[in-house]
Amino acid sequence: MLFMLIVKASKNSEAGNLPSPDLMEAMDQYNEDLVKAGVRVMAKGLHPSSNGIRLAFPGEKPVVTDGPFKETKELIAGFILIDVKSREEAIEWAMRMPDPQGHGEGQIELRQVF
Repeated sequence: MLFMLIVKASKNSEAGNLPSPDLMEAMDQYNEDLVKAGVRVMAKGLHPSSNGIRLAFPGEKPVVTDGPFKETKELIAGFILIDVKSREEAIEWAMRMPDPQGHGEGQIELRQVF
């Protein structure tokens, strides 16, 4: 079963600030644990929304909007794709992730992939 751990953006990540060295070390260890367990498929961070575009489909033609996008709670800062045996195992791995934004700002959404 494929699951995606979606790391929500914060004001800090949208500003393009890198995590602290301690958080980078903790995330490296978490990713290493995923690899050792054989469940990590892919893990990537995303550039801030100031480098992104949005396409909306209100009619026949898409409408393109350049970033940045104001509402950070709706933005994604990165993701980890894992291949596990059950929803429960995916939740266990998600619970082990360090706060991806640090300082209590992190939020992860866990979704199963079709």
